[in-house]
Amino acid sequence: LPNFRVVGDNLKDRFDGASRVMVTNSDRARGNANAIISNSASNSVHHHRAGLGRRQRYNIQLKPYNPEHKPPGSKDLVYVEPSPPFCEKNPKLGILGTHGRQCNDTSIGVDGCDLMCCGRGYKTEEVTVIERCACT
Repeated sequence: LPNFRVVGDNLKDRFDGASRVMVTNSDRARGNANAIISNSASNSVHHHRAGLGRRQRYNIQLKPYNPEHKPPGSKDLVYVEPSPPFCEKNPKLGILGTHGRQCNDTSIGVDGCDLMCCGRGYKTEEVTVIERCACT
């Protein structure tokens, strides 16, 4: 088994390079018996059921949303719809937004103010707390 970090880095790279696609049925799925089906790796999504050949059930083609982009490869991550914006509140989708959340102004991670505040800017606040200790 590969190292967990290697797997995570590989998935992150694929996620960062994911491309938006449109799903279309191939000619064969529409009933065109003359459609040529290749056994080579392609960008088709096939459903596998016990007793059925890999290519007998579905043959769905993934086409780039932007026609200037190349079609995705067999190992590429793809998405059909963009994610909704998580910066602003959207109760219909259950999104709380990021207004009023605490962030770390020195972090470049997901808890960092630049990322969490979505470029809106943020204000820093220093709070001094005085507590009695229970020393003996």
